[in-house]
Amino acid sequence: MQLTERSERTRTSATSGGLGLAGTRARVQGLHAVLPDAPALLSAEDGFIIAATRQAATLAGRLDPGELIGRKLADLVEREGRQTWLLGSPERTPVRLQVWPHPDDETLQVTLLIDVSDLTEDPPDAAGGPRDSEERYWLIDAQRLAKVASWVYYPDTGVIYRSPLLAEFLGAGGAEHADDITAMISTTHPDDRERAAEFYTKVLSAAEGELLETELRNLHGTRVFLCTGRAEYDRAGQIVRVQGTVQDVTEHRALERQLRDERRRLQDAQRIARLGTWEVDPRTNVMRLSSMLHEILGQPVSTAGTFDRYLDRVHPDDREWVRQAWRPLLERGAPVEIEHRYVRSEGTTRILRLHGTKIADADGRDLFVGTAQDVTEQRAVVTRMERSSQRFSDLVNITPVGIGLFDRTERLVNANDALCDLLGYRLDQMRGLSTRDITHPDEVDPSLPAPDESSGVRRRAPQRVMVRADGEPVYCELHTSSSVQDDGTEFWLVVFQDITERRRAAEALRYQATHDDLTGLPNRTAVKELLGRLMGRADSPEIAVLFCDIDNFKRVNDSLGHDAGDELLVALARRLEGGLPEECTAARLSGDEFVIICSDVEACGGVDQLATRVSALLRTAVPVHGQLVRVSSSIGAAVPNGSGAGGEDLLRFADAAMFEAKRRGSGKVSLASPALMAAADRQLHLEGQLREALSNDGLALHYQPVVDAEGTVVSAEALIRWPHPERGMLSPDAFLPVAEQGDLLRELDRWVLRTALREASSWPVRKGRPVSIAVNLAGLVPGGPDFVDSVADIVAETGIAWDRVILELVETALVDLPSRTRHEMGELVSRGVRFAVDDFGTGYSSLARLKDLPAQIIKVDRRFVAGVGGDPSDFAVARAVVDMAYAMDRQCVAEGVEDATQFRLLRGVGVEAYQGWLFSGAVPAPKFRDMLADGPLIIP
Repeated sequence: MQLTERSERTRTSATSGGLGLAGTRARVQGLHAVLPDAPALLSAEDGFIIAATRQAATLAGRLDPGELIGRKLADLVEREGRQTWLLGSPERTPVRLQVWPHPDDETLQVTLLIDVSDLTEDPPDAAGGPRDSEERYWLIDAQRLAKVASWVYYPDTGVIYRSPLLAEFLGAGGAEHADDITAMISTTHPDDRERAAEFYTKVLSAAEGELLETELRNLHGTRVFLCTGRAEYDRAGQIVRVQGTVQDVTEHRALERQLRDERRRLQDAQRIARLGTWEVDPRTNVMRLSSMLHEILGQPVSTAGTFDRYLDRVHPDDREWVRQAWRPLLERGAPVEIEHRYVRSEGTTRILRLHGTKIADADGRDLFVGTAQDVTEQRAVVTRMERSSQRFSDLVNITPVGIGLFDRTERLVNANDALCDLLGYRLDQMRGLSTRDITHPDEVDPSLPAPDESSGVRRRAPQRVMVRADGEPVYCELHTSSSVQDDGTEFWLVVFQDITERRRAAEALRYQATHDDLTGLPNRTAVKELLGRLMGRADSPEIAVLFCDIDNFKRVNDSLGHDAGDELLVALARRLEGGLPEECTAARLSGDEFVIICSDVEACGGVDQLATRVSALLRTAVPVHGQLVRVSSSIGAAVPNGSGAGGEDLLRFADAAMFEAKRRGSGKVSLASPALMAAADRQLHLEGQLREALSNDGLALHYQPVVDAEGTVVSAEALIRWPHPERGMLSPDAFLPVAEQGDLLRELDRWVLRTALREASSWPVRKGRPVSIAVNLAGLVPGGPDFVDSVADIVAETGIAWDRVILELVETALVDLPSRTRHEMGELVSRGVRFAVDDFGTGYSSLARLKDLPAQIIKVDRRFVAGVGGDPSDFAVARAVVDMAYAMDRQCVAEGVEDATQFRLLRGVGVEAYQGWLFSGAVPAPKFRDMLADGPLIIP
C-alpha cells in the first residue's frame, strides 16, 4: 500500500493559476523554491518555465539554465506513443517526466527530467542502423534471446522503468499504470499478487547487495517468470534505486515438472512392480543399489556393500549355483537372468529375479548393471494356480457330470470318464467326434449352444437329446463356456448334465397335471389347452364338443359304493378310447362327466352321426362287482357358430345342451341351438352378477321357524334369497345351479353361515330358551378343505353359542363317510354343534343304515309327510323313522307339514318338531324377529 500511495501522489499535478511571466517571476522571488539537485524545471500554471537547474540545461543541450526560462515545457518535449523525447539536444534524449506540485505554492509544479537512454532501445535512423552504440543494441537483443528483461525502480519518485522486453512479457496488462510498481503487480496472476507485493516490499528493506528472488505467473497463468531484485544505497544509507530482472522460465519449469513426473512414475512403477536397480564396478567390486532395491532387501539406504556380501544373504541352498550363474557376466560380459531365494536380515525369505548385463560408462569403463525384482507373490500365485489347476483336473476326472473339451470346429478333444460312461464310448473312440456324431438325429440343430454370458441374467440351460453308442437317446442339459489355453488356442468347455430321469419325472408330472388319475383320460386342463390350439388354427376344419353326463350315476355310487362307481367310470373310459374315431379325443372333467373333442366333424360324418356313435358307446351294460349295470348318457353337442366364441364358450354351450338333453329324459342328445347359446350366455351373465352380489353383500336370508308340539319356536332354517335388481326376488332354484356351475357354492355357504349366525346371535330369548339356527350346506361340507377352521372362525366372529348352531347336510353326503370326515364332524359335535340329515328317505338308504349316520337330528322328507294322511305306506315309513330315531336317541323333525291332519298324526307317533306352511313360511329377518317376540305360534 505504501508503494501504491507514493505512486498515486506522483501522478498528481497542480496548476499555476494562469500568471503572466513578469508576475510569475515576481511571485517566485517571494517563494522559497528549491529545486532538487537533478534535471528539474519549475513551471507556472500556463506551462511557462520560470526556473531550471543546471543539470536540466545540460540534458537539454543548453549552456545556461536561463535559456530555458520563459519557454513552454510543451516545446521542449515530444511524445511518440508511450515514449517521451527531450528536444534541443544534438540527439533526442529519451526521458521520463515526473511532476508534482511545489510544496509552498500548489499553482506551481516541479518537473523532473529522467534520462532513460540506458533502458530504451534506440529507434533506428533512416538508414536502418542503430543511432546508439552497437553494444546497447546487441545487449537488448541478447536479453530477448535469453528471455531476460530488466527494470529500475526509484523509491523517491515511485517511478519504475522497464526494458522493452519487459513490456512484451507483461503484455497489455498494466498499461494504465506503466510508470509504477502497480503495473508490475497488476500484470501478475490474481493468486500471485499478494506474493508480488510482498517481494517488492522486502526488496525495499533488504540489505545492500542482497539479491531476492520469487516466481510469479502472468495474468492468465500461462507463463512463469523468475523475478530478482536488489537495492542500491547512497552514502547516507538511503535507497537510491532498486534494480531487477524478470526471466521467462516457463519452459524450464515445465521441463523440471516433466522430469519430476517421470521420476515419480518410474519410482511408482518400480514400487508397484517391486523392482530395483543395481550396478557393480568390476574394479572395486562395490555394489550400489537403488532405494527401492534397498527396501526389497530390507537394508538401510546408507548401507554399502559388495556382490560377495549380497551372496551371503542368498539362501544357502541357492548360493553356489547363483555364483556359477554369475560367471558368464563376469568373464564374458554375457547377459544373465537368475531367480533365487534371498534371506532378509529379519529372517523372511523372498524370491528375487535378477537381470544383469555389461555397459560402458561415460569414461568408457566397464560397469555391470541390472535389475532385481521381488517375485515372491507372483510365484505364490503361480503355485496356487498350479495346485488349483491340478485340483480342477482331479475334480473333472472324479465328477459324476460329463465334461467335454471341444475345439472351435466342435470336435471333441478330451473328455472325463463320466462323459464316456454317459455316451457309452471309450475316450480313444470319442476323440475327434463332432457334435453331430453324438447328437440324436431328431435334433434340428446339433451345434453347441452359445457360451453363457456373464450378464447377471440367469438363462435357462438348453436341452439336447444326445445319442449313446448303442443308439439309445440321452436327454442332457448343456452348459457351455469359452476359454483359452496357455498357448492361446480357443476351446469350448461343455458340461453334459444327464436329465433323462428328471425329464421323465417332469413328463410324469405333466401327465398327472393334464390327465385324470382314475381313468387316465385328459382332464379339464388338457381340454382347455386342446380347445385353445384347435380354435386358434387358421382355415382349420370345423370342430365339435360333446358334453356327456352318465344318467343316474349317483344311484350306482349310493347303492353299490364309490369303488363300484370308479370301476364303472374306468370301463366307460376304455370304451370311449377304443370306439371313437381318430379325430376325436375323450376326456373326463369331473365325477361322471366326459367330454369328446372332435378336430374334424366332417371326417366323422357330421355332428349328429358323431353324437349317435358316442351315445351308443355309453349305452351299455357293464359288469361291476359281479353285477351287470346298465347305463346311458345324456349328451349335449356344440359347434362354432361364427360369433367369435372361444374354446371355453364352446364347452359351456355343450354343457348347457347336455342339461337340455337331461331334461328330456335319459339317453337323449341335444345340439346347442342359438337360443340355447343365448340362454347359456345369460346364465354366464347371471353368474357374474351373483359373484358381484356375493362381494357386495347383495343377498338376503329368510327364516322358516321349526316349532314344538305347543307351537313354540325352537329353531329356524336359514333360506337364501337374491333381490335381483332386474328380475326381482329370486328363489334358490333360480341361481343355485348357476352357483354350482360357477364353483360358487362354497363361498355361498360361507356367506349364508356368517350372515345367519350374526343375525341369530341377536334374536330375543323367551323363557330362557334361545332359538337355534340351522344352515343347509352344499359346498362347505365335511371333508372339504378347512371345513372345521372355517366353521370355527365364523362362530368366533359372530359370537353365537356353539350349541345353537345346526348344520344340515343331505342324506347322500353322509353315506360311506371317510374316517377323516367323521373325525371333523366329531370335533365340531364335541364343541356343541349339531348335524341334521336333511330330506331323509330320498338317498336310497335303508332304515338299517340310520344308525351309521353321524347326525343328531333326522328330518323326514316332505314327500313322506305329505302322504301320512292318505297313504298307509308313507305313514308306515314315517312311523318307522320316528321309532328308530327315538331308539337311537336322535331328534326327529317333520318337514313340509301343511295341514292339521298331518300335524295330529305325526304328533301321535311322537314327532318332536315340525316345519311347514301350517305354521309359517320363510319370512324376512325383521318379520321373523317380530314372530319371536309375539310368543308361540297358534296351531289350528
